[in-house]
Amino acid sequence: MSDKPKNKLPDNIVAHWPEIFNDIELRVVPIKYLHSVKVYFSDGKIWDVDVEKTKKSQNHAEIEQSLTNLFKAQEDVIEYIDFRLDVNKIKEDIQKQTMSFLKRKR
Repeated sequence: MSDKPKNKLPDNIVAHWPEIFNDIELRVVPIKYLHSVKVYFSDGKIWDVDVEKTKKSQNHAEIEQSLTNLFKAQEDVIEYIDFRLDVNKIKEDIQKQTMSFLKRKR
């Protein structure tokens, strides 16, 4: 088991942009930054929820509610949940916000 705090990004994500991602602490991940969610069950089954694909037919609130319902309904048999992030989207949004902020300071 890793000694990394639970609210820190995994090393494979941090490696994409360490000077930014290394200092981020997560408490909530917006749906727009989720690529997929893998749910690992105590019986060995794995469900892979393709959030990116689901975004084409459901809005973010509907996806969030569906995931919440799944987690609550299966909480007794869920062993682990792996949230797969869209690192490129996160990086793109941070860069846009940074550029916008810097332009306002001129």
